[in-house]
Amino acid sequence: MPQNIINSFLFSGIGVLILFLAFALIEILTPKHNLRKEIMENKNIAVALFAGFFMIAIAIIIAAAIHG
Repeated sequence: MPQNIINSFLFSGIGVLILFLAFALIEILTPKHNLRKEIMENKNIAVALFAGFFMIAIAIIIAAAIHG
């Protein structure tokens, strides 16, 4: 039982790390547009939706890779 809990935390941490790395990669691949600036300063709802959907999609992919 304790090993299952440790594995759960380990895989969760790896998943979150990969999600942050994927978001950072998108920031690097779009040098003309700073996603954080567009969302926070310019209040660009389209970019916020894109970022949200991107994070959900990557999270689903990570979860499938970890469980499968």
